[in-house]
Amino acid sequence: MKKIVTSLLALTLVFALVLTGCGKKESSNSGNNSSSDDKTITVGASSTPHAEILEQIKDALADEGYTLKVVVYDDYVLPNTALNDGTLDANYFQHTPYLESFNASNNTDLVAVAKIHYEPFGIYGNGITDLKDLKDGATIIIPADDSNETRALFLLAQENLIKLADGSTVEKGVTTLDIVDDGGYNITAVQADTVAAQLKNADAGSIAVINGNYAIAAGLKIADALASEDASGEAAQTYANVVAVRKADVDSAKTKALVAALTTQKVKDYINDTYNGAVVPIF
Repeated sequence: MKKIVTSLLALTLVFALVLTGCGKKESSNSGNNSSSDDKTITVGASSTPHAEILEQIKDALADEGYTLKVVVYDDYVLPNTALNDGTLDANYFQHTPYLESFNASNNTDLVAVAKIHYEPFGIYGNGITDLKDLKDGATIIIPADDSNETRALFLLAQENLIKLADGSTVEKGVTTLDIVDDGGYNITAVQADTVAAQLKNADAGSIAVINGNYAIAAGLKIADALASEDASGEAAQTYANVVAVRKADVDSAKTKALVAALTTQKVKDYINDTYNGAVVPIF
């Protein structure tokens, strides 16, 4: 009888060890799933042109062993909050001044790792085809908000229509209060998304400075602009749209792979061929 009991105990012990071994194997599989997730690069982006540009690099990243997941946002806050909380690996929708402002307001530590493109501001006319024909007292409509106003005023200064105070810089920003010589023009600052409509309804001979996305939405082509931002100018460099990541991930393999894929001749050619100057590669 004792032999039978001993044998049963031995069998029970062997069975328990088998189950334990199975449990360890299942845990290992879970770890492999996590490793698979580590080969997915999740990037938040605006729909146009950012998400469209990202679509062009999926194959290049696949060749490097990564799956690119693009999450489209229609606002300028969620892509940064999602990046900060770890939902995203990177985002691509903003310029550095906006990123720095977001960091300051939200106590975050997001970092720009690459400049990819900029969307040039253009000067468009109502009944005028050359800036040299702009008459004294003509109305110049510009956007009134933060960086848009700065860019508009620097573009007007670039074309020698106005003069800004000595020491004015894009980085510090300017407003109409920084104009020391308005050239005799009536400079009117309005909400950025209304500039195109207000130009259309303005007196003949008026002009307006319109940023890229609003110009595209209004059916305006940068090729038809009377002037546009110089790609080598301070504004274009400062307001280039960037890839942003968490500070801890600046040198990560994912970040390096993403930036490498975005800064290729293929992407440069796609931008130039697709957007006809409304979006300009800056790498």
